[in-house]
Amino acid sequence: MGLVLDVPWAHGSASVLLGGYLLSLRGHLSPMANGLLVAASLTTLAVFLVSETPWLLLVEGMQRFAFFATFVSALSLLRLPAYASPLVRACGRAMLRQPPGRRYPILSLGAGVFGVILNIGVLNLFAGMITKSNTLSAANGLEWVQRARQRRMLLAVLRGFSLTPLISPMGIGVAVILSSMPGLEWQDLAPYAFGSALVIFVCGWLIDHLTGPHPPRKRGVNTSPSPAPLGRFVLLLLGIVLLVFLLAWLLSLRLPVATLVGAPLAAWGWLAWQRRRLGGGGMAPACVTLYRKLPWLLGPLGSEVVVLGSAGFMGHLWVGLIDQAALMSALEGIISLGAWNAVLAMLVVLVTAQLGLNPIVTVTLLAGVLPAMDIPGLSDALIGVSLMVGWSLALMSSPLTASMLILSRLSGASPRRIGYRWNGAFMLGVVPLMGIWFLIANFLAI
Repeated sequence: MGLVLDVPWAHGSASVLLGGYLLSLRGHLSPMANGLLVAASLTTLAVFLVSETPWLLLVEGMQRFAFFATFVSALSLLRLPAYASPLVRACGRAMLRQPPGRRYPILSLGAGVFGVILNIGVLNLFAGMITKSNTLSAANGLEWVQRARQRRMLLAVLRGFSLTPLISPMGIGVAVILSSMPGLEWQDLAPYAFGSALVIFVCGWLIDHLTGPHPPRKRGVNTSPSPAPLGRFVLLLLGIVLLVFLLAWLLSLRLPVATLVGAPLAAWGWLAWQRRRLGGGGMAPACVTLYRKLPWLLGPLGSEVVVLGSAGFMGHLWVGLIDQAALMSALEGIISLGAWNAVLAMLVVLVTAQLGLNPIVTVTLLAGVLPAMDIPGLSDALIGVSLMVGWSLALMSSPLTASMLILSRLSGASPRRIGYRWNGAFMLGVVPLMGIWFLIANFLAI
């Protein structure tokens, strides 16, 4: 309410309610979430010791924390109708039953599109379906083929899901960039973001094809499943995105704020459609379902909310604590690098993620610092997208991310094996390609 109607008392209420929510999570958080809470507490202490206006900075930081907590919760409401949707299950079967030559692009694109709605839940959904479908009999009794198929399909899903920060106007990546760089709009980011996503996708497809293996096919007629469910799901997704854009236009809201309104409305409308045969257009039954299922849906989100919220909180505080003049002086040497700073920004996000620093912290910090440097020949939009690309590549490689931990649990392979052994050739190829793409895109934009 505070963001939509600009009501001052709502901002304060959100911070108080957030504090109560965090207290209720005591003893129920993951080690990563607990570690970030400790780091956030130490950063808060540093604010009191260093900042001249500690309360103002902390209030702004808590508002950032509350925004990300609300953002994650609002998007998660879309999981409720999705998990019960026959259309989603039909799409999953259609993707997994594709011929080998089309399996990687279909799975990768499908994971990216589904990730817009299901967020990290797409990894559990797809990895579970892969485990069930990738049987020894389906691999003609060859264990090495079964293992190779598992690796290739899981990597396709991981890479596709990791593109969500780039391709989703409703995603957390866009929300972080737009909230940290108020002068930008989504349409400024879109050409660079979709171009980057295309380069990453093609590189992944090529690496998958080259590294194989390509076992002989079964004799007989191979019938591919109908792509009709995938087309219907894409139309559904476009409807949800258009609803968010319409709300942003009608209510004069920035896109991340419009998502806070549009995602719950879309979830309710989808539930109502599923329950339309119960009368009243399904609207009342949809409200009942939301009321009953909310604890089941939001209960397990505690760690996810804390990780994203505390990371955004710390990033905002660090931007406030840094002596901007001293930082500009220290970084004066890199200003002359021009567009190469986009490559450098991507690498900083990628490398720090390997060391355990959540990308949202690094992205928030750099998004607050780099535009202020006024780098000649480098647009703010390309800076923002370079940070989002670093975030996406971190999700594909860092063994310390939640996405990698989920795939490790479901596949039985260690996070380091997935990130460095399975995905090593891809990362060695895609990082230089992204650097070249940034330089070309910046040149064409000048």
